[in-house]
Amino acid sequence: MAPKSALSGINTDRSVNSLFEFLAYGFMQRAYLAGLVVAVICPTIGIYLVLRRLSMIGEMFAHVSLAGVALGMFTRTYPLGTALALSLLAAAALETLRRSYRVFTDLAIAIIISAGVSLAVILISLSRAFNADLFSYLFGSVIAISRQDLVLITAVGAAVVLLVALFQKELFYIAFDEEAARASGVRADLVNFLFVASTAVTIAVSMRVVGMLLVSSLITVPVAAALQLGRSFRATALFSYAFALASVILGLFFSYHANLAPGGSIVMTSVLLFLLAAVFRKLAGTGVKRFAGIRVSGDFKE
Repeated sequence: MAPKSALSGINTDRSVNSLFEFLAYGFMQRAYLAGLVVAVICPTIGIYLVLRRLSMIGEMFAHVSLAGVALGMFTRTYPLGTALALSLLAAAALETLRRSYRVFTDLAIAIIISAGVSLAVILISLSRAFNADLFSYLFGSVIAISRQDLVLITAVGAAVVLLVALFQKELFYIAFDEEAARASGVRADLVNFLFVASTAVTIAVSMRVVGMLLVSSLITVPVAAALQLGRSFRATALFSYAFALASVILGLFFSYHANLAPGGSIVMTSVLLFLLAAVFRKLAGTGVKRFAGIRVSGDFKE
């Protein structure tokens, strides 16, 4: 008879293995790979949206993406592809309306949200698309991510990260003082359009993992948590990535074992991390105050 301690070790190993056996399944591997890409591109876009107080743009593109999915189901084409196409059209429309309503940016966002929601409702009713596939886009699904989805998400993620890296200084300058950026020669209209287009495609592909109803939360909540701890732009960005990655990894883990919608699990994990960061900031007396005071003039400060 084996010693009790040896048996305990065997049981412990088996229990640990059973916790992570889901990684042997192809659908969970695709879910984690897609989730990790999403966890990188969401804070990459989100930090600039939060600093420019444009968080509602995430909600706007989420509703437009739903209309794109409904269009794909209605025309029997690839829903994620139509969501990307419609989101890019919405990005162009937003920039056009923003130039007409410079003082009322929120009005342009409200107009596009209204158009997106109404179009989604019409297309869903015409195609009678209230089914499991639509619900996977609304709430996310770990089993619905196909190889085609993974390839598209990875390609879009690489393009977004490359674009933001190329225009990092311009985006940073515009985020803090757009008028000064224009005066210094930054092509703000072009940079704004490219950034809004990047936001559109980020939302469109991210909803496959998180779901349309919660995708904008993954863009803003990790950044909000990072702002509790970061004392500079660079530190805040790194914290944003850490919080987003932790949210996706833990959220998908809980989603599998508790049989929960992945979107809800990921975003709830993100919210809990935000609360922990806020409590830590209160106790340690660190965080956003120093970063919030950054101003840009001449040289870029990061």
